[in-house]
Amino acid sequence: MDLGLKDKLVLVTGSGSGIGKATARVYLEEGARVIVHGLTQTEVSDCVDDLSSLGKVEGIAADLTKTSDAETLADFARARGAVDVLVNNVGIFSVKPFEDLTDDDWMHYFNINVLSAVRMSRIFLPDMLGRDKGSIINMASEAAVKPLPQMVHYSVTKTAMLGLTRGMAELTKGTKVRVNSILPGPTWTEGVEAYFDGLADQKGEPLDTIVDNYFKSDEPTSLIQRFVQPDEVARMIVTISASTASNGSAHRIEGGIVRNIL
Repeated sequence: MDLGLKDKLVLVTGSGSGIGKATARVYLEEGARVIVHGLTQTEVSDCVDDLSSLGKVEGIAADLTKTSDAETLADFARARGAVDVLVNNVGIFSVKPFEDLTDDDWMHYFNINVLSAVRMSRIFLPDMLGRDKGSIINMASEAAVKPLPQMVHYSVTKTAMLGLTRGMAELTKGTKVRVNSILPGPTWTEGVEAYFDGLADQKGEPLDTIVDNYFKSDEPTSLIQRFVQPDEVARMIVTISASTASNGSAHRIEGGIVRNIL
């Protein structure tokens, strides 16, 4: 199916690994030109090297907790043309007891998980509205609507992404610009694998056993009873970003963990 993305310019933040890198890969497979981004130039260069055989891909390192770095990334992308799709994918997670979370912890999570998207969207949304075309995807999580007690700080930032998405979408009314969010469930990224490897070492149990028990004990409502794969999330991101009728919506790809019909 032709999604109409050939030669479109796409910027994917946090795309050195995981869902972001998988998303960059799918856009390239669809014929888009892609700007990748990471925190270090080594990460970016490795990503560009891995994906360059698929099409036109370039990248730059930037710390999106800083407005100046967000502007540097934006300038890099704009020098390649008008950005047609912005995927705000940068994000972090950790498991930490609620009572141990400091004010600094909360501000750190909001700065990375929410304000990075605000900084990039503040630059590119006006550009898109001025051209009367464009698409922004904000990465949320199933934790946005089913907050995790072991990750309250992460969950709250992802709920904020839903509000940001709908508020930005309201600004596009009557135009051909769209803003949507994606809500992945637990996804088997490098970061998640490292976390579960650590649990396995800590408990002295095989990794497969730890993973199986996770879905039995922590996510019993999952209908697929497995981790989502990054490429599965990536394909939804790419499809929704190209959908001209989807705007202001939250699209779930969480394996049925959230027990509701909407």
